[in-house]
Amino acid sequence: MVRTSMGLLAGVVAATFMTSALAEGAGISGGVVKVGVLTDMSGPFSDLAGKGSIAAVKMAVDDFVATAKPSFKVEMISADHQNKIDIAASTARKWYDSDGVDVIVDAINSGVALAVSNVARAQNKMLIVTGSGTTSLTNEQCTPNTISYTWDTYAYAKGTARLVKGQDLDSWYFVAVDYALGKSLVNEATAALKATGGKIAGVVYHPIAASDFSSFILQAQASKAKVVALANAGGDLLNSIKAANDFAVSPGQRLVPIIGTITEVHALGPKATQGMLLLEPFYWNQSEASRTWSKRYKEVTGKMPNFVQAGAYSATMNYLKAVKAVGADDPAAVMKYLKSHPINDIYARNGRIREDGRMVYDLNIVEVKKPSEISEAWDYYTIKEVIPGDEAFQPLAESRCKLVKR
Repeated sequence: MVRTSMGLLAGVVAATFMTSALAEGAGISGGVVKVGVLTDMSGPFSDLAGKGSIAAVKMAVDDFVATAKPSFKVEMISADHQNKIDIAASTARKWYDSDGVDVIVDAINSGVALAVSNVARAQNKMLIVTGSGTTSLTNEQCTPNTISYTWDTYAYAKGTARLVKGQDLDSWYFVAVDYALGKSLVNEATAALKATGGKIAGVVYHPIAASDFSSFILQAQASKAKVVALANAGGDLLNSIKAANDFAVSPGQRLVPIIGTITEVHALGPKATQGMLLLEPFYWNQSEASRTWSKRYKEVTGKMPNFVQAGAYSATMNYLKAVKAVGADDPAAVMKYLKSHPINDIYARNGRIREDGRMVYDLNIVEVKKPSEISEAWDYYTIKEVIPGDEAFQPLAESRCKLVKR
C-alpha cells in the first residue's frame, strides 16, 4: 500500500508538472515570444538609446531564459527607425503582421512613439515605450496596448521646477527642439513654473539634429533670463551644452538641461558639468542590484547604462515574466498582470503601472560631483533627493485618458 500510494503520488506530481508546463506555453502564439527593439541607430538619440538599448534588451532575454527556464522560445529583433515616422510605422506594422513580434520596446522620439502606439492598437499588440516622454501617450492618445515606462515631460517639467524652487531662479528662457518633445517640455515646464511664480522670458526652437547652436544660445543669453533651459535630448542636448560653454552662459545664467543624463555628463566630463542638477530616473550606483547589473552591462557595451537603456532591460524582463505568469502572449492578459503587480528591480523603486499606461515610480534629483570628489569611473552623481512617484508624475485626477475611471 505504501509503494502504491507513493507511486500514485509521484504520478500526480508528474502529471501536475506536465500540465503546468503545457499550460504555461499553451497561449503562446507559435510557441515563440518575440521582442522588437525599434530605436535610433544613427541619429541624435543613438547614444541615448541605439545599440545600448539593443544590448540591454538582449541581456533581459538571456537572463530571463537562464533563470525562468520558460517552456516557450524567446527571440529578439531590432531596427533603426531613422527618426522618421513613416519608417517607424511601416516597420512596426510589418513586425506585428508578418514577423510575429509580440511587443516593441524603446521607440525613442516622441513622434515615433505616438505613431507606433497607433499601429500597436490597430494590430492588438503591445508597445512599451522606454525612450520617449510625450505625455500624449497617457493622455489624449492613450491606448490599452501601450505603456509609458521610463519618463515623461510632465514629471521632468515638474521636477525641474522643484530643482530651482527657493533659489531665486524665477525667469526662464527655453532653447527647445522643434518637434513633439520640445513643445511638450516647454508647455509642461511653463505651467509648472507659472504655478510657482516663475516667468517665461522667451523660447526659441531649433531643428532636430541641428548643426550649429550658436544663434539659439546667443538669443537665450541676450534675454538676460536667470535660467537657460534646454528642452532637447541626446546629441542636440550635448551640442547645445557645448555651445553654452563656448559662449560662457554660466555663471551669469544658470544652465538647466531638462533631460540631462549620465551619457551627456560622461561625454562632456565632470569639469564642464560639475554642480549641474538633474532629474534622473536611474543611476547605476543607486543600489547593490543596480551596481551589479550595470557592471555586467558595461562589460558588454564598454559604458555604464543611462535610464533609457536600463529601462529597456527592466521593461523587457517584466514583460516576459508577465507572459510566463499568465501562460499567454495575449496583450489584454499580459497588461492586466502588469497593472496588478508592483515593480521593484534594478531600475524601478515602488513602481506600478496605472490604468492610463503610466508607470509611476520614485525619481532621483542628482548633482554632478566636482572632479575631486569622484572616487571611481562613472561615479558622477550625488543623489540629493528622492521624489516619490505619486509626487513626480501627473496625478490621475488631471488625466485626459479615456481609460481612466472617473
